Amino acid sequence: MDEKIKNKLEKIKMLAMDIDGTLTDGGMYYSAQGDTMKKFYVRDGMGIDLLQRTGILTAFITSEQSEIVTARAKKLKISKVVLGSWTKDEDLIKIAEEFGLKMDEVAFIGDDINDIPAFKVAGFRACPSDASPLVHPFVDFISTKQGGHGAIREIAEMILNAKNISLF
Repeated sequence: MDEKIKNKLEKIKMLAMDIDGTLTDGGMYYSAQGDTMKKFYVRDGMGIDLLQRTGILTAFITSEQSEIVTARAKKLKISKVVLGSWTKDEDLIKIAEEFGLKMDEVAFIGDDINDIPAFKVAGFRACPSDASPLVHPFVDFISTKQGGHGAIREIAEMILNAKNISLF
């Protein structure tokens, strides 16, 4: 791991995540009745659980207003959920303040241009491998995994490894 990235990750006390295209593959499934479904990757959920077991807080920040996200957050015991966010930078700062964190203690992973404001204020910034190339200049790390296919897990393991926390 690059020393600059390791130094940033050692400070992390919270991982905040965008949902669509980051925690999911970005696809939305619609039924004939108009019901929406999203697919989540179980190993990303385990990565979140590993962080939480070590005291690292987790947050979801999404522009969506989705009961699906609320249900997933409840199952994963996410520390803070912000739905309908169009000011992800301001919401990320509010969450950090709520938990008494400095911004260099907050990591954020997102995949598209609406995440750029959050990238600008977070201490560590990452995106999935299939994120919009427009966000690449704003991140510290581009995951080797796609959104909804292990990008969250990879970042979680990087945080734990940088802190020398055993994964098992």
